[in-house]
Amino acid sequence: MTAQTYRKNALIFIAILAVFTITISNLSDAAGGGVVSTSFIKTLGKTLCLALVAIAMDLVWGYTGILSLGHFAFFALGGYMIGMWLMYERTHDLVATSMIQADIPPTAQEINNAIGSQIFGVVGSNEFPLIWVFSGSLTAQLLLVILVPAVLAYIFGWLAFRSRVTGVYLSILTQAFTLALSLYLFQNESGLRGNNGLSGLQNLPHVKASQDVVALWLFWASAVALGLGYIFASMIVSGKFGSVICAIRDNEARVRFLGYRVEAYKLAVFVTTAIIASIAGALYYPQAGIVNPAEMAPIASIYLAVWVAIGGRGLLYGAVIGATSVSLLSTYFTGGQAPDITLGFATIKWVDWWQVLLGFVFVCITLFAPRGIGGAIENLMKTGARK
Repeated sequence: MTAQTYRKNALIFIAILAVFTITISNLSDAAGGGVVSTSFIKTLGKTLCLALVAIAMDLVWGYTGILSLGHFAFFALGGYMIGMWLMYERTHDLVATSMIQADIPPTAQEINNAIGSQIFGVVGSNEFPLIWVFSGSLTAQLLLVILVPAVLAYIFGWLAFRSRVTGVYLSILTQAFTLALSLYLFQNESGLRGNNGLSGLQNLPHVKASQDVVALWLFWASAVALGLGYIFASMIVSGKFGSVICAIRDNEARVRFLGYRVEAYKLAVFVTTAIIASIAGALYYPQAGIVNPAEMAPIASIYLAVWVAIGGRGLLYGAVIGATSVSLLSTYFTGGQAPDITLGFATIKWVDWWQVLLGFVFVCITLFAPRGIGGAIENLMKTGARK
C-alpha cells in the first residue's frame, strides 16, 4: 500500500468508528435511549480494547514478521498496573469512611493497616508489598502502565534479537516468557493476590456517577484509544520505518546486508507494541471488573494471533475486523444466546462447541483465504474496480 492509501484507510476507519460510537452512545441507557444495555456497552468497550491489542499484534507479526505468543501478557500487565490504583483507592474510601466513625479517630498507620488487611487478607497478609508503593498515585500507576511493559519488552527483546533468535524458536521463547510470568503471578508471594487477582475494578474511586454512566465513559475512552492507536500504527507502516520492517519480514538477511540495524528495528517495534497492548489492557479490565494471572496464560496470546490471522495479517483494519468479529461472536455463542442444535442422536451446545467452530473457521481461512477477511475484501474491491 502507498502512504496515500494508508491515510485514506485511516480516515475511513476514524469516520466509521466515530459514527459507531455516537450511535451506540445515543442508544445507551445512560443517554436515555434504553436500546443498548449497560452490560452490552461494556462488551463493546472491551471489544474495542481487544481491537487495539490486535493492531499491536499485527504490527509485530503482520508487518515485522515476529510471531509473538506473549503479547497478551503485556495486555494483562496494563490491567494490573491500573488495577492496583483502582483497588487501593476504592478500599481506602471504604475503610476511611467506616473507621472515621470510631470514638477515637484512627491514625494514618491504622488506616493503612486496615486497607492492607482488606486487600491482602485473602492471601493471609495485611502488609503492602513493595510493588504497591505507588498504588495511591494515579499519575504514577499510569506511568507504570507504560514503563513496566516497556522495560520487560526491552529486556526480553534485547536478549532475543541480539542473539538473532528467529522463527519458531522466537515464538517458543515469547510463549515461555508469558508462561513464566503467569506462573509467578499465581503465587501469593508475587504481591498481586495470587490466583485471586485484583477485583472490583469496575468501581471508579471518587466517582458518584452510576454504572451506566461509568460504562459509557470507559466505552468512549476505548474508542478514542483505538482511533489514536490506528492513526499511530498507520503513520508507522506508511513511512520509511514501515518499509524497513516489512523488508525485515520478507528477507531479514538482505536488509542486514544493506546496512540496516535489524535488531534495533525489531526491538523498537516489540517495545512499542508492548506499550500499546498495555494501554489496551488498562482500559479493558476496568470494564471487565477483574484481572488475574489466567488472563496472561499462553492460550490468550495464541487466540490473539488467531484473531489477526482471521481478520488479515498485514492489514491494520483486518486486525480490527478479526478481533471484533471473534469477540462479539464469542460473546453470542458462550453467553447462552445461540440456540442449541438437536441432531436426534446428539445436541450441539454452542457453549461447548464454540472453540471448535473457531478452529474450523481458522483452518478454512488459512487454506482458502490466506490474507484473511481483510484480504478477501481487498480482492473483491480490486475485481470490482477492474470491471
